[in-house]
Amino acid sequence: MEILTEQAASYDECLAKINAKYGPNVQVLRQKRVKTGGFLGFFERDAIELNFMLLRDPLRSVPYGAPAASAPGAFPPSGASRPASFEEERRKILTQAARTSPELASKIGPHLESAPKPASPKIGDDRLDSILEAVRKLEKKIDQGDEKAESSQGEHETVARIERLLEQNDFSASYVRSIVARVRSDFSLEELEDYDRVQDKVIEWIGESIEIHESAHTVKPRVIALVGPTGVGKTTTVAKLAAAYSLAASKGSRPLNVHVITIDNYRIGAKQQIEIYGNIMNIPVSCAETAKDLESLIALHQDVDIILIDTIGKSPKDYSKIAEMRHFLESAGQLSDVHLAMSATTKPSDMREIMQQYETFGYDSVIITKFDETNRVGNIVSVLGEKKKPLAYITTGQRVPQDFERASVVRFLINLEGFRVNRARIESLFPVSDNRFEWR
Repeated sequence: MEILTEQAASYDECLAKINAKYGPNVQVLRQKRVKTGGFLGFFERDAIELNFMLLRDPLRSVPYGAPAASAPGAFPPSGASRPASFEEERRKILTQAARTSPELASKIGPHLESAPKPASPKIGDDRLDSILEAVRKLEKKIDQGDEKAESSQGEHETVARIERLLEQNDFSASYVRSIVARVRSDFSLEELEDYDRVQDKVIEWIGESIEIHESAHTVKPRVIALVGPTGVGKTTTVAKLAAAYSLAASKGSRPLNVHVITIDNYRIGAKQQIEIYGNIMNIPVSCAETAKDLESLIALHQDVDIILIDTIGKSPKDYSKIAEMRHFLESAGQLSDVHLAMSATTKPSDMREIMQQYETFGYDSVIITKFDETNRVGNIVSVLGEKKKPLAYITTGQRVPQDFERASVVRFLINLEGFRVNRARIESLFPVSDNRFEWR
């Protein structure tokens, strides 16, 4: 049974509109005063809103709150005869509605007392139950609508628009709340009228929440390990890192001597994959099957600049295997850097779990893989901000070494969907470090 709504300046005018649209066979369920029209809270007008339903019974109904025969579609005076079945239905509806809602009880009471008591019930229970259920749904809908209206009352359109954009970019609920609260506190009502200015400031705040990793290790050899769950592309990322250091190095520096060690002997083809990359780039690759092997290989290659360790991918729920791999890596001695690799397409709740379970490795920073497979970066920025972890690199495809770059604040901000990003401004606010890989 459908509940309908109509508004007008007065009750009589509203009822006339209803009768004109739907005819006289309607039952008014609730009357409410509302505000209509206006702009920014000004020039609003008082109005009446009626909630009603259409009756299948060809008899006309007494509109709720209206005197008998006061408007088109009203019942004849109380002395006129009415079928007992309809009177019983009406009385039961009014009685149930009054019990359900104290607010309705005060308004329905007079009509309930004046309604004659029929001698014999003829209305089916199934029809009565459906009508009462419609009344309950109406009450719930009205209450929820009132709460929503109260919560949004006074919210400036600029604030609401910023909130929608943040949610659209998959920022976490807590991150959105913090940004919106800051907008409300930092801008006056007059300043909120300048949407572009507010938007630029929000983009700046997002940039400030992104931390970029800068390694301070200068000890030779620099031992770097990549850890992370299965399927995020760790092996390919190790190959890209190896290429970055050996083929190009950092700007202004000589190419570095790199050695790759893989301990991934379980995944089919993992060793062969990294060995193929090594042969193409002329980078030696070794395999460590035990912790003792890893310790010996690192001791054997103390003359190289960089040792990269490709680890076994584990589910963050496989606690025992994660602990086993941590003990394996302990044989490598003091690691210079441990990077956690995560896919850009991972949802925030899974990111939190991955970061929590891999905390046992003491990772310094995060590498975001598959950055090209998503258009939204809010999930990454939100979770890394919560965990206070910096970004080191991002990968943007399968090509080695091209689809790999150092992470930068600008790279994330230009990926914000729906925001008007002033690139020149954000590049001046967040300059990219000179320590970048220059491809030949």
